[in-house]
Amino acid sequence: MRKTILSLFITSLAFAAHADEGMWMLTDLQKQNEVAMTELGLLIPVNQIYNPDGIALKDAVVHFGGGCTGEVISAEGLVLTNHHCGYGSIQQHSTVEHDYLTDGFWAMNREEELPCKGLTITYIDEILDVTDYVNEQLKIDPDPNGTNYLSPKYLKEVAERFSSEQGIALTPGRKLELKAFYGGNRYYLFVKTTYSDIRMVGAPPSSIGKFGADTDNWMWPRHTGDFSLFRIYADKDGNPVEYSKDNVPLKVKKHLTISLAGYKEGDFTFVMGFPGRNWRYMISDEVEERMQTTNFMRHHVRGVRQEALMEQMQKDPAVRIHYASKYASSANYWKNAIGMNEGLIRLKVLDTKRAQQEQLLARGREQGDDSYQKAFDQIRSIVEHRRPALYHQQAIQEALVTGLDFMRIPNTSAMLAALKSKDKAQIKAAADSLKIAADKYFASVPFPDVERTVAKKMLQTYMQYIPAEQRISIFEVIDKRFKGNSDAFVDACFDHSIFGKKENFEKFIRKPGSYKLGFDWMVLFKHSITDGLLQTAIAMADANKNYNAAHKVWVKGMMDMKRSAGTPIYPDANSTLRLTYGKVLPYEPADGVEYGYYTTLKGAMEKEDPDNWEFVIPAKLKQLYQSKDFGRYAMPNGEMPICFIVNTDNTGGNSGSPVFNAKGELIGTGFDRNYEGLTGDIAFRPSSQRAACVDIRYTLFIIEKYAGASHIIKELTIAE
Repeated sequence: MRKTILSLFITSLAFAAHADEGMWMLTDLQKQNEVAMTELGLLIPVNQIYNPDGIALKDAVVHFGGGCTGEVISAEGLVLTNHHCGYGSIQQHSTVEHDYLTDGFWAMNREEELPCKGLTITYIDEILDVTDYVNEQLKIDPDPNGTNYLSPKYLKEVAERFSSEQGIALTPGRKLELKAFYGGNRYYLFVKTTYSDIRMVGAPPSSIGKFGADTDNWMWPRHTGDFSLFRIYADKDGNPVEYSKDNVPLKVKKHLTISLAGYKEGDFTFVMGFPGRNWRYMISDEVEERMQTTNFMRHHVRGVRQEALMEQMQKDPAVRIHYASKYASSANYWKNAIGMNEGLIRLKVLDTKRAQQEQLLARGREQGDDSYQKAFDQIRSIVEHRRPALYHQQAIQEALVTGLDFMRIPNTSAMLAALKSKDKAQIKAAADSLKIAADKYFASVPFPDVERTVAKKMLQTYMQYIPAEQRISIFEVIDKRFKGNSDAFVDACFDHSIFGKKENFEKFIRKPGSYKLGFDWMVLFKHSITDGLLQTAIAMADANKNYNAAHKVWVKGMMDMKRSAGTPIYPDANSTLRLTYGKVLPYEPADGVEYGYYTTLKGAMEKEDPDNWEFVIPAKLKQLYQSKDFGRYAMPNGEMPICFIVNTDNTGGNSGSPVFNAKGELIGTGFDRNYEGLTGDIAFRPSSQRAACVDIRYTLFIIEKYAGASHIIKELTIAE
């Protein structure tokens, strides 16, 4: 008995020591994390956070649009997320006449709430550990030694089989998602309900919601009101349905209580959300590969594109609105790649990884188990063989796929096949279909001169990093027909291709011909890009053939080693619902430098630069600051808080995540990480990693005092 108590005590100390690292599965909280969370300051039982048999805080946390997190903050389906998460929807409704990106948007009643085409919000109804069931299914699989254990198609079939056997009812909008964790060592089934009638309720102007823009992105201190508001609509019975004017706000089963009490240094906090991807189980060779391929290309290619785009965006408001979301999305992980590489070098993460892997290899030798060494050697060999193909693939992806919007031209294969058949009915049907696709395409690229300018930069950049003998096939044409002048080739695309301009397409479709289509510059360019991606994928697939099996063994070894040391375990992020916890803490990024744990409106005023679009402050906000008209949202010292930092373990996808105090009340919304902590996707450093959060008091202050939308405040549950 004494040994058991001692063991539990040592384990709880180990848990507490690692409390701020980990993206924990909610199903493991009670068994694995409750003791540590309580010791750190949690004041509510874990079953109020996650309860498989009842309603808990988890039931107010939603997946916003598939790439962000949101939280339900009213009984009538009001959802709070980040401004940058709602950016695409804000842009969708913006025009030069109604520029909601610049001016903000506030629906003053339900009739003014704007439907957002394509936007969804998803609830997680149930989380089931189905590891044993999946393993039993794999035993009877026709190819038990194959890779079905990671196949989404296979796992979908297993999920359907399980739900049928267990009698899980699936209604419209209710879906299953079965995912592998820990490299295929564990499996969880998520039962989800997705709502597709989502309406925009409110968003501050970009001068508040995006204050600091690219300069402050991934940095601390921050002074950004990065929030926006949406509402879930359903039919009168609360079921998910497509948009209809007859739909009503969803009567939710759980919404969050908002606290105005604030926080102080050292306060316990926890965050729930949908972190996208991280790679904590990489070996050092994989980290090095990431630095020199993905991160390298994101840094150098996106930087060129963004510079070209920004120059055009600053000349024309319509161009700015059209490219705003694309630019912001690109810039986000451009700076992330730069910061991650700098941090990996500064913090000597490769040395840390080498020490970790040697520890596991030594453990295997002590136990007479060579499986870890074999897995390690295999992964190293795979990385060495796939690296050239991955480098080229990333160059194609960044410069020619992500970088070139005009390469989203319609597929012409059906038209070409119809022309070759010489069947008039088939030709007419294919032409009609192509007309519809072309109309959508031309609407999506309304500024061909911008596309032309960017394309010239992107082809030059691709050529800079990929040697002539390795380039995709279109460069043989550029060399022969255009004497190596890629700018001349781009001009030929826009001047002569049927998709270069509407007039060209209309001329072609009046009298379509297979010769014209078969030798069209843009069509040939797109085919060449597609073939380039295929060839690099084939090369990597061959190299990667045994990667998943080796990775599974390696991850299991890491899991076992951590368990034996009494260290809690958690899987890599994969866009599933997780919890992370820690404290409100300052940090020291360098010797003699200390960053405080919160910022105020005073700091925003100090950053103001009316000649720099990133740091413009709206006149009304300045007026409120000068008159100190902060209402009940001010701190005890009279200042208006904006942001704060916590040492929780966040990554992309956590944007919009609710930040809770020890009582489970909402105190803020996560929106970013700090520059020094960007290594966290690969190796977590609690001393330097921080998550930046919008203080809920600033959010409410902007809604009530700046926007005058007090009707929104009235539907919230607020604890003073």
